[in-house]
Amino acid sequence: MQSDNRLFDDFVKLMNGAAGTLAGVGREAESGARARAREWIGGLDFVSRDEFEAVKAMAVAARDENDALKARLDALEAKGDAALIASEAAAPVTGDPVPTA
Repeated sequence: MQSDNRLFDDFVKLMNGAAGTLAGVGREAESGARARAREWIGGLDFVSRDEFEAVKAMAVAARDENDALKARLDALEAKGDAALIASEAAAPVTGDPVPTA
């Protein structure tokens, strides 16, 4: 035996409506806060992830190129030092020292 009590039905409807309204207000407040945060962060000098990754890749490529050029320079210097030592060894011995550069 169930009785129909309109007072409880109306109260439940009121609470459901209030819960829906509060949820909507919460969503609206969250989206507003996100928009304000985006505006604030957008005014700062931050870079995007894509820009950061592009510059990072450029730095890695430059570092690799620098290492390759350093190895090449070291090889050329070693070759030049060996040629200088060989030319000094082949030079006739005189009283004057051989000037080195």
